[in-house]
Amino acid sequence: MPFELPELAFDYTALEPHIDAQTMEIHHTKHHQGYITKLNAVIEKYPELDGRSIEDLLEHLSDLPLDDVDKTALRNNGGGHANHSLFWSIIGPEKKVQDDLVEKITEEFGSLDNFKEQFATAAATQFGSGWAWLVSDKNGALQVYATPNQDSPLMQGHKPLLGLDVWEHAYYLKYQNRRPEYIEAWWNVLTVL
Repeated sequence: MPFELPELAFDYTALEPHIDAQTMEIHHTKHHQGYITKLNAVIEKYPELDGRSIEDLLEHLSDLPLDDVDKTALRNNGGGHANHSLFWSIIGPEKKVQDDLVEKITEEFGSLDNFKEQFATAAATQFGSGWAWLVSDKNGALQVYATPNQDSPLMQGHKPLLGLDVWEHAYYLKYQNRRPEYIEAWWNVLTVL
């Protein structure tokens, strides 16, 4: 069964003024859909991969029987699908704070403010396109780091908990080259903290 674009739980206008409707619509229907279309084209060539979750495919990417071109396409487009699917699930107009996550962050980073500072630094200093992440590593410890392009923490055996898209397509219409302003605005639409 081919991968499909997840529906958003909110309207494209719901995140204004922090993220504008035009950016949301283009980001969701053009960029994310583009990753899915290209991902499905790879899966179609390898029927033995059909039915595997995107998480499973990315976690085992190095072991998959794909040629180099298709492995790169799966990495880029599968990562784009997985990353964006998480991104849409943690943003919205209404807070649904996960107290257990806030507690774990506070324990491991000393305070929510310390975490936010480290996370914002990772997002702001990611050179070029990529993502900032809060992940749970193989031992259950929390880590903050950035990845380039559409690389997913799943490829390192980490579970992504929060992901911030710092590709220009996520913010350029409203914020142009002012990535730090976009990062600051994003905290207003993050639902889980």
